[in-house]
Amino acid sequence: DDRILRSSYPAIDVPKNQSYVQFILDCCKRNGDKEALVDGPTGETYTYTDLITLIKKCGSALLQAGVKPKDVALLHLPNIMQYPVYLYGAQAIGAVVTTANPGYTVDELAYQLIDSSAKYIITDSKLYHTAIEAARKANVEHVFESVEFFKDLLKDDGSKLKGVYSPTDPTEAICMPYSSGTTGVSKGVLQSHYNYIGHALSLGSKEFMQWDKRLVTLSLLPLFHAFGLAVNVGMHFYLGSKVILLQGFEPEQLLKTIEKYKVNDFPMVPPLALFLAKHPLVDKYDLSSLESMISAAAPVGKGILRTMAERIPSLKIVRQGYGLTEATAGAIVNPIDPTKCKDGSVGVLLPNLEGKVTDLDTGEALGPNQEGEICLRGPIVTHGYLNKPEQTANTFTSDGWLRTGDIGYYDTEDYFYITDRLKELIKYKGHQVPPAELEALLVSHPHIADAAVIGIPDDVAGELPRAFVVVKAEISEREILDFVTEHVAPEKKLRGGVEFVEAIPKTPTGKILRRVLKKEALAR
Repeated sequence: DDRILRSSYPAIDVPKNQSYVQFILDCCKRNGDKEALVDGPTGETYTYTDLITLIKKCGSALLQAGVKPKDVALLHLPNIMQYPVYLYGAQAIGAVVTTANPGYTVDELAYQLIDSSAKYIITDSKLYHTAIEAARKANVEHVFESVEFFKDLLKDDGSKLKGVYSPTDPTEAICMPYSSGTTGVSKGVLQSHYNYIGHALSLGSKEFMQWDKRLVTLSLLPLFHAFGLAVNVGMHFYLGSKVILLQGFEPEQLLKTIEKYKVNDFPMVPPLALFLAKHPLVDKYDLSSLESMISAAAPVGKGILRTMAERIPSLKIVRQGYGLTEATAGAIVNPIDPTKCKDGSVGVLLPNLEGKVTDLDTGEALGPNQEGEICLRGPIVTHGYLNKPEQTANTFTSDGWLRTGDIGYYDTEDYFYITDRLKELIKYKGHQVPPAELEALLVSHPHIADAAVIGIPDDVAGELPRAFVVVKAEISEREILDFVTEHVAPEKKLRGGVEFVEAIPKTPTGKILRRVLKKEALAR
């Protein structure tokens, strides 16, 4: 079918029978005494050789503690140096890792513990109280505090681990990050050995990452998230990059870290692009080491990336990518060659992938420049949701397609554009109004720092678009309404009005929590 797109890049052979941990250990061996991980604030460093030793010791220490193959261990941690050690150490013995947001409340964490059937938690001293309370609610007996556990691990002679776990089936789950829950309740995504190896090889191919130099990449995005797991301590270990860890966004610390470690590669989310484009502090630091950045997780307005690149002239490669936990992480990305990056597009299909855009009503595959739901198929498409047969059937088709729930189209050169999420579209008198488009427009105004748009129920029209705006210079509601009216089709006018707010609620990866705003608006 000519309406099914295939990646135009050469197919890459993904080994079917290899364990992902063995793949990572082989990468570590190849990279030897190169620096692998650095803790930004303290400068503590692990080489790739250190990682091999620590991962094996961790596997042995977990076996010593009673963890068995197929047991589920939950990591409840910020971006600490030991994160990949625990991740791969648990996987080395055949345990399944589920990763939790360190910002979770007791109830949110207890939900994930129960839902994933976790038996073990590794947490941080700062989060210990939350972990213990959640463990009590979920009847989880074993809670390890990272500092204490790491001491035991260092003392371990590694003897319990006889060999790295080898899967009998490459589609066996090794990792279960929880998908953001913007579409109902949060779900464990079954990611396999084959998914992760396929992801590292395709996103890490020379058409999509720089191979001509050693990357020093900043890992500010949380490691519990699919992007952190599969890109920052996954694909980058395959490439032999030096990964600088930061816990959370603090403006001065971020800029200092880029300057100090001469970071040249920065995967980010739109709020960080906005910060680099518009914040006055940026001019006080030497960011001339920065060469490449990729923004993912949410759409970013065209002007923002351009402003950022003009402000930091060393940035030669500025691109957007698109992915989701259900496709391991990255799936559609602009190529590394700047002449092949398209402004406003999230890029092209990675090697080994197929894609199509389907009609929202009929499910038929559409041609170029026709808007519909983006669907993906290939080695990085995961194997469904844990214990959620109905949601799995709705999202993963029997012939291997992943329905992303994102609306977009591809152009005549097979570049994709995301216009919105299926679930967040505002419907005004039957017209589809994409919040992301209005948000990008609002943020392009020099007096507006940030914005979010939601639909407010209306008896006549169905929904009216309302904007929540964070200002950085004086501007009236009338000025904002006129500015939008001047730039958009009549159905997209902000008929629901404007509210001024201190901050826009977002997930840790920068996705706007529109449902939080909606709930608050409806409660008033």
